[in-house]
Amino acid sequence: MTNRQIVIAELPTDALTPAHFKETTTDMPKAGDGQVVLKVILMSIDAANRSWMKGATYRAAVNAGDPMPTYAICEVIETKSDRLAVGDIVAAEATWSDYIVAEARKCEKLPKVPELSNLMSVYGIAGKTAFHGLISVGKPIAGETVLVSAAAGSVGGYVGQIAKALGCRVVGIAGGADKCKWVKEEMGFDDCIDYRAPGLGKALRAACPDGVDVYFDNVGGAVLETALFSMNEKGRIVCCGAISQYDTETPTGPRNLPGLVVVKRLRMEGFIVMDWAHDDAKALRALQTWVANGQIKVTEDIVEGLENAPQALIGLLAGENKGKRMVRVAADPA
Repeated sequence: MTNRQIVIAELPTDALTPAHFKETTTDMPKAGDGQVVLKVILMSIDAANRSWMKGATYRAAVNAGDPMPTYAICEVIETKSDRLAVGDIVAAEATWSDYIVAEARKCEKLPKVPELSNLMSVYGIAGKTAFHGLISVGKPIAGETVLVSAAAGSVGGYVGQIAKALGCRVVGIAGGADKCKWVKEEMGFDDCIDYRAPGLGKALRAACPDGVDVYFDNVGGAVLETALFSMNEKGRIVCCGAISQYDTETPTGPRNLPGLVVVKRLRMEGFIVMDWAHDDAKALRALQTWVANGQIKVTEDIVEGLENAPQALIGLLAGENKGKRMVRVAADPA
């Protein structure tokens, strides 16, 4: 029995293409003491995957020849640890592979839920990122205006719905009229602006006549630069990602820093979801409550097949997904 892997064929110097990946096969991994062999079921596809190819970030850089790292939901199929049993479902740091070996102590045993994919989306890294970033970093107050970029994406849609549940006015930014319509009608945002249309600054002022109190930034670049002009004094900018800057070797940043931050007394703060892991139980309770009472709709974008992971990431970077994108490598256990 062999194990498929998708590795980096060569590091990209500009836009990512399928040629930057190749599928290989390796021997089946075997567990050592304290380890488990995991069957990968669902892999998270994130813009951060692309940023890891540009050098070390909050994790080590990915180099040519490396299997692509990912966060995954897996089933334990072999164990040499008393922490986990065969058949347990866990979350783990994995690679784009059918099977991996992992330290049992680094795997998180997951609860049984009707839809396993929900543990990747609303109850997983996407929902937790939205919750921790908005509430712990942005600190919105009922009645304030919350602006969210990449509003149709895996995190942005949950940010907007949480903000609505907290009593805020919510405006999204998304690419294209179709996505903007979807964000308003399906996600319940008060308004949504097409950043691809001309006049983003004017459109922002029209959609946020009382200014912006919290801006949840997923894209960086020109959108962040424009949003800063609409911020109210003492506004908060939550820096979650910069997807517009990952797939290029000529990144651009906001040119109005630190001027507007000083004049408007703004606070900009970046975060990684793991920073707030101590509050995960609180996040899960809140998210489950909002889902149960209909204040949060669960949106998922599942691509079938390990072999399609490269195109899934390329498509994500192009903005083709609605909701949390993931790749299904294997069927849910019976």
